[in-house]
Amino acid sequence: MNADLSLYHMLTGASPVVQLVMLLLLLASVISWSMIIRKSRDMKKAMRAADEFEARFWSGKKLSELYEQMGSGRRSSIGMAAIFEAGFREYVRLRQKSNSDPQFVLAGAQRSMRVALMREMDVVEANLSFLATVGSTSPYVGLFGTVWGIMNSFRALGNVQQATLASVAPGIAEALIATAMGLFAAIPAVIAYNRYSHGVERLENRYETFMEEFSTILQRQAHD
Repeated sequence: MNADLSLYHMLTGASPVVQLVMLLLLLASVISWSMIIRKSRDMKKAMRAADEFEARFWSGKKLSELYEQMGSGRRSSIGMAAIFEAGFREYVRLRQKSNSDPQFVLAGAQRSMRVALMREMDVVEANLSFLATVGSTSPYVGLFGTVWGIMNSFRALGNVQQATLASVAPGIAEALIATAMGLFAAIPAVIAYNRYSHGVERLENRYETFMEEFSTILQRQAHD
């Protein structure tokens, strides 16, 4: 009698432990893909917002006018625009104090921009740790399911008079599905993590470069 090696039969015929492993890997894969899609949209939005703000910032418009226009907008600023607002707001507040030292004013604006930078980086780095965890642990979780399934298959051989390939093949095939699902969950997560980590690093470098250039401008204005 030929063993039924259809995918459905192997999934439903697997041991409860192997089924639990496959269910966990399936959930991890679904969540990973939802995060990958969301992260792709967020990264594109952040890059586009940075491009648009840089075009406005270097258009020759006065900083006070740019700040007022951004403050009157309906949407809250993100990314580079949020860093600019935080720095310029603190700069104006400190300049309004009497006998304010230019270096003290500049240092205060830089601290505000640094806090805003950390806040924006927390946003763009969200979910990357989950992708890294899925990418690094899914193969081992799948391997655990495979080892458990193979152990059950060989244990079952002790209850038969004659061991044949047909008797052990279904159990081993069921177990190997766990390894395949582990790789299926891990590979996209690793690729996405590497890609988005590079994108986050590039975005952080752009933010820090802008902060240095903006600080130079504020330094000149503070000494005027």
